Amino acid sequence: MNKSWLKITSIYIGTVIGAGFASGREIIEFFGVYGFKGIYGMVISGILFVLIGSLLLTKIYNKKIKNFNNLVDSLFGKKIGFVIDTIIIFSLYTGFSVMTAGSGAIFKEELGLSFNAGTVVMVVFSFIVFLFDLEGLSFINSILVPLLIVGIIFISFYLNIREDYSFSNIEGVSCTRKGNFLSSSLLYVGSNSLIIIVVFSSLLPMINSKRTAILGGLTGGFILSILGIFILTSMLIYYNEVCNLDIPMLKICSYIGEKYRKLYAIILWIAMFTTALANGFGFMNRIHEEKNRLLITGLFCISALPLAKLGFSNLIGILYPLSGLIGFIIIIFVLIK
Repeated sequence: MNKSWLKITSIYIGTVIGAGFASGREIIEFFGVYGFKGIYGMVISGILFVLIGSLLLTKIYNKKIKNFNNLVDSLFGKKIGFVIDTIIIFSLYTGFSVMTAGSGAIFKEELGLSFNAGTVVMVVFSFIVFLFDLEGLSFINSILVPLLIVGIIFISFYLNIREDYSFSNIEGVSCTRKGNFLSSSLLYVGSNSLIIIVVFSSLLPMINSKRTAILGGLTGGFILSILGIFILTSMLIYYNEVCNLDIPMLKICSYIGEKYRKLYAIILWIAMFTTALANGFGFMNRIHEEKNRLLITGLFCISALPLAKLGFSNLIGILYPLSGLIGFIIIIFVLIK
């Protein structure tokens, strides 16, 4: 039996699970503030991830979309496509910078090394994988994503069982600057849609049938939903203690023991790495026909270092809601047209 859909699933999960997701910071920002109702929001997001993943992959297979330029030009034309292209490039750059900032925070807070060392390691490792193009992305995700899934479920399940699902934040708030749990769900999916579109538009060589497209999107979206719910319930148990922290899941793991905190720090860095790869690979796919592709990609990686200095939680709080609105609008156009 062909396993292409498993590779697509791993790339899908690796693309979405980044520093914001695995750290719990995104989950608090978009869902935890609403208390128990945030779980409804996470379920809605999971359904949307399933639908968007399956429909987008099917469209790419049916229309034989080979790269992002091909997708945008066929749907929007040259003029509007240029505007969307500019937005995408900015999103890829800021997304890579967020993951780089997260790596710096891990190195500083968990390893006792400098913030700069963590950002440089992320950039260098990412560039090495970029040298191997789609094969490198697929290989790394097929190895790291299963570790992510097992690690997140194990830690979160252990916490929930130990604390007997005693949530400290049940009521939450009825409305925030993102609206309510429903609008937050749309913004959250939207904030991931831009990178999903870019990465998926290069996966045609892996999509050998419509069944593969549907299975890849369905399985990836379902697993993302499950992982999100596991992390969210952990956040709700310790909400009052961790709601303002950059990396709340690490604080929660320290309640179990230092070895669990160190274990989750590794899981978190892997999550950052897979999403950094997705952003960088998306950028490479964008400049697919350029002669100096690797040189430009290298400059892209290095240029992310200054923005990363703004800090992890600051970047998530400012950039993600904005990219969420833009991303959701674009994904609707892509799927409809």
